[in-house]
Amino acid sequence: MDLKEILSVTGKQGLFKTIAHTKTGLIVESLIDKKRVPVYPSDKISNLEDILIFTEDAEKPLKEVFKLIYDKENGGKTIDHKSDDKKLREYFEQVLPDYDKDRVYTSDIKKVFSWYNQLVENKLLDFTEKPEETEAAEVKEAPEEKKPEEKTEKKAPKAKKVTESGAKKE
Repeated sequence: MDLKEILSVTGKQGLFKTIAHTKTGLIVESLIDKKRVPVYPSDKISNLEDILIFTEDAEKPLKEVFKLIYDKENGGKTIDHKSDDKKLREYFEQVLPDYDKDRVYTSDIKKVFSWYNQLVENKLLDFTEKPEETEAAEVKEAPEEKKPEEKTEKKAPKAKKVTESGAKKE
């Protein structure tokens, strides 16, 4: 799963997938209605890869929180983001028990569940690892060292003998 191409745009509902880069911004496609719209540098854009959730000790990347929800739900949808605030917080605490209750607002939790459900609906979450491909990508064979070429003496071309008649012989 690559969250680098998935964006949240302030003032626009839902998530967007990057389609193309232009001179003046981006062309994105809504995950909700599949409409393509331009996004300009003046718009506030958040890349899901860069979003962190506050915990008591540090910050946890959103991708890891999605993985925890994915594991809890066996890859299915989670609680509706329009549920009661108390239920949302209880569920979020089950998923991420050490989240910072003072700095993570209910609106943040609603976004996490809403985004997760949109990604699941669009089949953009896949946490299954393919060990063969992962290992192959990580292990690159070192190029073989070239052996120094053996220096061989070049023999001078044979001199041709000239006979008395002036004809050349080898």
